[in-house]
Amino acid sequence: MTAVNALAVGVGGRSVSEAFHQAAIGSLNRDDPVLAALLDREFGAQTGTLAAVAHASLAHPSVLAAAGSVLSNVTAEGYPGRRYHPGAEQFDEVERLAVERAKEAFGARHANVQPLSCSSANLVVLFSLLAPGGTLLSLNLDAGGHLTHGSAASITGRAFQSVHYGVDDAGLIDYGQVAELAREHRPGLIIAGASAYPRRIDYARFRAVADEVGAYLLADISHIAGLVAAGVVPSPIDIAHVTTASTYKQLGGPRGGLILLGREHARPGPDGRTPLSALLDRGVFPRVQGTPDPASIAAKARALHLVAGPEFRDTARRIAADARALAAALTRRGYRVLTGGTDTHMVIVDMAARGLTGAVAEQSLRDCGILANRNRIAGDTKPPLVGSGLRFGTNILAQRGMGPADMERLAELVDRVWQAVDARSDTAFHLDPAIRRSVRAEVDELCRRFPVPAYVLEGTW
Repeated sequence: MTAVNALAVGVGGRSVSEAFHQAAIGSLNRDDPVLAALLDREFGAQTGTLAAVAHASLAHPSVLAAAGSVLSNVTAEGYPGRRYHPGAEQFDEVERLAVERAKEAFGARHANVQPLSCSSANLVVLFSLLAPGGTLLSLNLDAGGHLTHGSAASITGRAFQSVHYGVDDAGLIDYGQVAELAREHRPGLIIAGASAYPRRIDYARFRAVADEVGAYLLADISHIAGLVAAGVVPSPIDIAHVTTASTYKQLGGPRGGLILLGREHARPGPDGRTPLSALLDRGVFPRVQGTPDPASIAAKARALHLVAGPEFRDTARRIAADARALAAALTRRGYRVLTGGTDTHMVIVDMAARGLTGAVAEQSLRDCGILANRNRIAGDTKPPLVGSGLRFGTNILAQRGMGPADMERLAELVDRVWQAVDARSDTAFHLDPAIRRSVRAEVDELCRRFPVPAYVLEGTW
């Protein structure tokens, strides 16, 4: 039997992919123990800490397997059936599968699964729908917007004229200001979306403003894509002209992005002829990206298959319920939760109101095994690496099976740490070692009680 035929039948009854992955891991452990040890430490860190972060979710092992597959060896510029390199026949089918699963998960009419991130997807949309120097209208970064929404620190803020709307005294998007700025500046594109805004967005209201001034509407659902797919929060797919999303922040997928279009998929673009679907496909390749990442697209296909299942929908509902419970528990302990609560997975706390910076709040929790990230808030006077806010997220907590009742205990641990912090500067602090040890011990107990279900190994815990 030739080597090829031996591979085709697998090894010991296992599929060829399973045998290959096991051999690959063995090779890594044997040939590069330094790197293997670092990966082992990362596995331990992810399973042994409470990641209450808003910017991540946990990928199922089958997603990780697809991301590490032999498709990484394929070069395939272009689209299925229209590649610029030979040898992409299997990848063509994988990409078609990913596209169909993306459309099914979000009720979209058209999907592009090639963007390497949601940031890349946003670049595609902006450079496809706006001429250089064109005007875009988006949420201010300190009010919860994103760098790729026209921030001065991003290429989008340099290539385009950016106008920013903000939030009102309650921390909610000021829709009146959106309309006023749109009428004044006549943007070619309006962005409805955020990276640190915990409330539902009224996409219909944004669309009405866009139609009034003749602008395209982009909905960036990077942070809430899982809640959208599960029907926990309203979907913008058939309201916005274009929707972009991340696949790793809440979908349990690999790092990557999606471009989704609903009923506007056949609408002509700025040239009056080219359908938006074709224009944006062309914007991904060849305009903004070259070769896609075939293995990542395979991992997206696997993750999107899981997204369509009932277990994912149950988790999404728990994500939102956990966030509401955490916001309420922190409020009861005297913390100022921005907007007074949350509709999503995100809880943002004003740390300045308690005499701490976001950096100190983050680092003190990290020392005890709880992960959340510093965040600037509206009217912030601190630099980005310090910030006056802290952003919690419940994606991973819910994936681990923690429910609303467990958020009360988490809030108690958080409060115990922050009550004991002695801030020495914006970034330096002292925390009683006894408090650190006691909280860390309780975090360890919670991690044992709520292990990552798909990551439990025989003999662990």
